[in-house]
Amino acid sequence: MSRFSLHALVFGLLAPLLAGCLGSPTPLAPTLRGSIGVPHRGSLTDGVPLPKKGEGYRRLRTDGIRWGHPRLVAAIERAAAEVERARPGVPLVVADLSAKEGGEASGHSSHRTGRDADLLFYALTPAGLPVRSPGFPRFGPDGLARVGPKKYLRLDVERTWLLVRALVTDPEAEVQWLFVARWLEALLIEYARARGEPDAIVERAEAVLHQPADALPHDDHLHLRIACSPSDAVAGCLGGGPHWPWHAPVPRLEAPPDAELLQALFEVVEPPPRPAPPRKGRR
Repeated sequence: MSRFSLHALVFGLLAPLLAGCLGSPTPLAPTLRGSIGVPHRGSLTDGVPLPKKGEGYRRLRTDGIRWGHPRLVAAIERAAAEVERARPGVPLVVADLSAKEGGEASGHSSHRTGRDADLLFYALTPAGLPVRSPGFPRFGPDGLARVGPKKYLRLDVERTWLLVRALVTDPEAEVQWLFVARWLEALLIEYARARGEPDAIVERAEAVLHQPADALPHDDHLHLRIACSPSDAVAGCLGGGPHWPWHAPVPRLEAPPDAELLQALFEVVEPPPRPAPPRKGRR
């Protein structure tokens, strides 16, 4: 039997047993902690809630979908505060994160492992006055969103770019994606280049700003997702997108030798016999 066939056989037999272990901590996998699994199928332990308000931000809702990985929550707080210091006057509005223990969140296919958060766009009146986002207005290629009969808002490109820049340059955040409609990405990148932002920052923003192919275009909010850190990966964090070159490298799993694979296979299929109880001597 070839090495590849042996690995495939072992994995095929072990997969049903391991599948139940990768979703949440269990007695079979007690070391799984934090952001467990992939963003669309997983759970969360040791999460922290995003406070109702802080420097430069306010939460949109008061429900329980406000929990996240500590690194996600801290990244939102730092980025919002940075924008507030640069351009005070209106808060970032933060919508859904994850439930306290992760898992399915109403209206979302992801947001299950504490690594996702919805950030509403900064907005302006047509006259250019900053205004708190009323919810999820959909901005078109011209940067305008209709919010009522003959009533419009403009995308605040400056503040939204400052938010993007704060997130992608935060070394502790390790942003994996900022899902956004491609026409709004174009407005943000055009603005960044016009204001003379360093090429390295713009290129990093271009890498993480992305319109998802399997979801709505995200023309009404930014969807922030952070990557797995090395310690997260060891504890059960998986995938959700690329691992960018500027992120800390995660451990690579090496296949064990064939002898160890065979031993693991036989222990699953036929557990070793229990030792016989000691024989009692005659009295």
